[in-house]
Amino acid sequence: MAGMAGKTRKNRDMTAGQAGGEAAEADAAEAAGALSRRALFRAGGGAAAAGLLVGAGGTALGEALAASPAPTPLSALGATAIPFHGARQAGITQPQQAHVHAAAFDLDTRAHPVGSAARTAAAGLLRRWSETAARLTAGEPATEDDDGSALGSGPSSLTVTFGFGASLFTRTGLGARLPQALAPLPAFPGDALDPARSDGDLWVQICADDPMVAVHALRTLQRQAAGTASVRWQMSGFSTAPGAAPAGATPRNLMGMKDGTGNPRPDQPGFDRAVFVPARPSGGQPEWMANGSYAVFRRIRILLDDWDPLPVDRQERVIGRRKASGAPLSGGGEFTALDLDATGADGGYLIPSDAHVRVAAPESNQGARMLRRGFSYHDGLRPDGAPDAGLLFIAFQADPATGFVPVQRKLARGDALSRFLVHESSGLYAVPGGAAPGGYVGQALLES
Repeated sequence: MAGMAGKTRKNRDMTAGQAGGEAAEADAAEAAGALSRRALFRAGGGAAAAGLLVGAGGTALGEALAASPAPTPLSALGATAIPFHGARQAGITQPQQAHVHAAAFDLDTRAHPVGSAARTAAAGLLRRWSETAARLTAGEPATEDDDGSALGSGPSSLTVTFGFGASLFTRTGLGARLPQALAPLPAFPGDALDPARSDGDLWVQICADDPMVAVHALRTLQRQAAGTASVRWQMSGFSTAPGAAPAGATPRNLMGMKDGTGNPRPDQPGFDRAVFVPARPSGGQPEWMANGSYAVFRRIRILLDDWDPLPVDRQERVIGRRKASGAPLSGGGEFTALDLDATGADGGYLIPSDAHVRVAAPESNQGARMLRRGFSYHDGLRPDGAPDAGLLFIAFQADPATGFVPVQRKLARGDALSRFLVHESSGLYAVPGGAAPGGYVGQALLES
């Protein structure tokens, strides 16, 4: 990775500050096709690049590069790459990154009429997106005309995850292949959903540890969608940056509480069954969803001006955990199992009957489990002066009917935390399995 920081800079960039004649020589070499930007920087350190330039007739520039210090190697944070290709899409089980951009796109049915034309257009877009995501997650430029906003940055644990909304199947004439699990989510008490910021034909989740890498990926995919699909909505969030807290520490949300302590872990029995569609689907799951999952996305505003004044002990009783340690009120450490039967000296439950962790626990929901990847957001102030801030809730599961839906129904009815939350947008998306090199996400559906 020693040459990563420089591999995507153009020849003319490296001659900044040189005499005008030297810059002209470099531009002429580039125009003649002697050395592409990518080939130059894949060549390695300054001396190797200089030798290539000498062979192309760029002697002065080559000598200048040979005299320059070698590029500084990227830190582990920037150099970490998560492969795009695989049986399952990345961005689900990987450690949560520091930044997220989520967006939904709608196909342009005026340019691509409903049916086979829209289906062909969607297939072409997913192919372009998959090819681009594979390059970006490897730390390579998106295309030869990359906008340059992430030049010098490594992959920074970038993941790009694609999902399909129910409306995509109508637009592409694939209604007969709509999974049963993609049935519309029911209305929940207290929802205040904005249709303009909900649903969508195509869903994209972009996560990275560097904000510029994440934004670059988002803008690249948006440009590549032009003429095929337009952005329906886009939201951004953040989490604890790597290195800002002890390794493996559970991130906190804007309420100051640890968020994700109770998440199922890949090493636990039943994890795959709860989160992923099997490699050989059954029970109403279509073949094209093999190794896939279903994502529920919710924008949840937190009423921080109501939450913050509460005494810490009251906040802990709302959640059911200690604020500082994340330990359950029934005792132990952060990862000690909940003891929902534990009582205090007064005979009352140590974890209150309406505490969030009790109401959401699998034990209270017939074993319902899902993998949550929550990111905080803060979009300034609302017209009334209250913070426009909260949680971008993302949950992956094998079937929302046995994961998110029963849990949210129970939370909406009896969760003490609900009085501090407003659910403002919602979406449900089928997240197909991953793509093999040379293929693209959703190919089994769109080319069937």
